Amino acid sequence: MSVNVDQLSTMIAHAVAPAFLLASIAALVSILINRMAGVTDRIRSINQIADDDPARTWLKSDIARLKRRETLLNQSLQLAVTGAIGIVVLLLFGFVVALLGYRHELGAGVLFIVSLCLLVGSLFRFLQDIKISLSEHDHHH
Repeated sequence: MSVNVDQLSTMIAHAVAPAFLLASIAALVSILINRMAGVTDRIRSINQIADDDPARTWLKSDIARLKRRETLLNQSLQLAVTGAIGIVVLLLFGFVVALLGYRHELGAGVLFIVSLCLLVGSLFRFLQDIKISLSEHDHHH
């Protein structure tokens, strides 16, 4: 089997943008996991409040909003990870096709677009969580 060096070097050059995107998604996933852990811990701590604690019982009304945030963050996380999987498949596909001597641009382009759409969905859900998290309830003392 003869490897088309030009096709392979083209694929290596084309892999730079998806590799940067993959690193960015990894950073986003880390942020989402940390935020989700914070929301989950907050729900747990509120659930520990005794029903006969009049000074803090009002905090229990926030559980529904926190669960909504948890759902949004979970959806954002799933979309981001699915987008990352798409990027890895894109890179794998590109290199396999390049090694076989075929053109990879069309398939790589489609996978890149799909991954970007998943990332947009993830960022949209993240934005919704940010909007909810900045509501007045979190800043009430």
